[in-house]
Amino acid sequence: MPKLKYTKTELKAQNDALKRYRRFLPMLQLKKQQLQIEIAAITAHIEEVQVRMAAQRRTIQPWVALFSDESLPDTITVLERVVTDEGNIAGVSIPLYRGIETRRAPLDLYETPAWHDEAQAATEALLALRAEESVLTRQRALVTAELLTTSQRVNLFEKVKIPECRENIRVIRIHLGDEQTAGVARGKIAKRRGAGREAAA
Repeated sequence: MPKLKYTKTELKAQNDALKRYRRFLPMLQLKKQQLQIEIAAITAHIEEVQVRMAAQRRTIQPWVALFSDESLPDTITVLERVVTDEGNIAGVSIPLYRGIETRRAPLDLYETPAWHDEAQAATEALLALRAEESVLTRQRALVTAELLTTSQRVNLFEKVKIPECRENIRVIRIHLGDEQTAGVARGKIAKRRGAGREAAA
């Protein structure tokens, strides 16, 4: 940290810095609140997806044993791609879930049991929910990282920079006041000495 200068220029610089910190702090505090609200919303969305996943598992539970049927292809439904867009939350780029692309094993309508179609649909639904949960978890991680950075900046401004500027301004003002008082005193002494010399002459 550079050494503090006890000058009017430094006093102005410290006052300007204090104004700047005070102007930015409310914006940072607002961003922090927005991020906290968004994290809560994403968490609620994740929980809702998890409830739907549990319900989907319960739906297939009665006939899940049939998945061991040798007539069922190993790759009944394969996840090809998770489709996402790019979104933005309080300046943070996040992925937005849009769906999945899957590849279904071709089924012979005459040779395969009817429940194979249901197995494909159920598997696809579960894959979609898992993909959505994964994207939401990534969203939350990105927004949480930004919240951490923003919280650190808020703390830096509140607990370090603003108090530091106030203290520097106080110290510089005292120093400049002392210098002014000393200058006035020196002027009076010089004036008395001058007057004394004139009287002696």
